[in-house]
Amino acid sequence: MTRIGIPRALLYYQYLPMWKVFFEHLGAEVVISSPTTQAMLTGGSARVVADTCLPVKVFLGHVLSLADECDLIFVPAVRSLEEKVYNCSKFLGLPDMTKAVIPESPPILETDIDISRGKNQLYREIYRLGRHFTRNPLKVKQAGLTAWQAHLDYRELMFDHKLTHIEATEKICGIPAEKPRTAVEDPASARTTIALVGHPYLICDEFINHRLIYRLEQAGNRVLTPEMITTKELESAIIRLTGGAYWTYEEEVVGAGGYFLQNEADGVIGIMAFGCGPDSLMMDTVRRHSARTKGVPFMCLTIEEHTAEAGVITRLEAFTDMIQRKKRRET
Repeated sequence: MTRIGIPRALLYYQYLPMWKVFFEHLGAEVVISSPTTQAMLTGGSARVVADTCLPVKVFLGHVLSLADECDLIFVPAVRSLEEKVYNCSKFLGLPDMTKAVIPESPPILETDIDISRGKNQLYREIYRLGRHFTRNPLKVKQAGLTAWQAHLDYRELMFDHKLTHIEATEKICGIPAEKPRTAVEDPASARTTIALVGHPYLICDEFINHRLIYRLEQAGNRVLTPEMITTKELESAIIRLTGGAYWTYEEEVVGAGGYFLQNEADGVIGIMAFGCGPDSLMMDTVRRHSARTKGVPFMCLTIEEHTAEAGVITRLEAFTDMIQRKKRRET
């Protein structure tokens, strides 16, 4: 049985159930890298130039950790998920970068997802990916349909039950979270309601964000994340803030920020990686919208490999204390 390695980084959090179901339906065994560690970050950082963004360094560290565990490593190039809307260049060149900087890795199983080239091209890519395991096109088609349904179920589960990516992955795939959440079930009993806005690979990786969700919930705060809102709500907020989508994953950040600044949250924390150009533009859009509305407080938390845990804790405490004082004044 072929062993397919999937790094626990970047798009893992958004698409793992779909990828896992697809490969297992075709008879492969899926191997997931362990949660991020300092050794992974150090190993990934050593392979690239210093100004490479933190998420890519983490991803490469996960690839290195899988090198002796699998036969192939799955690294997709996700160029576009809708017409005339594109992704950050790191997603476009990820397979080539991985092969270039980690030549000793197992063969890279890559696919090129580009909806802007039409659905027929997407179907061809799915069949090309499936041919690594079977020559039967009907079996590949069935695997693709089953995987897509798993993805829809995953999205629905997160929205219906207000779950994070990690919690939904645990329920669907049986992959346990590093540290169980201590979620505040009743919003009325929460100290404050804090919305986190950012990419899942920053919000969900407890090593690089210093257990952000856990710390907020331990302090009695209710935490909301972008996957807990509907696609319709997200798109409406995107149009309101930017007029339309330009970058796929960046627009999700903007849409979530715009939504939470007007709904449900007492405060919004934007999380971005230092050195990420698209992130800096989109987070500034959210910040400016917050300043115009003068309602819900907004804080941007920038993280990189040298971010100190004590600094993160101090900023979180100051932000939540400020919101608590604001709520007391308004009552």
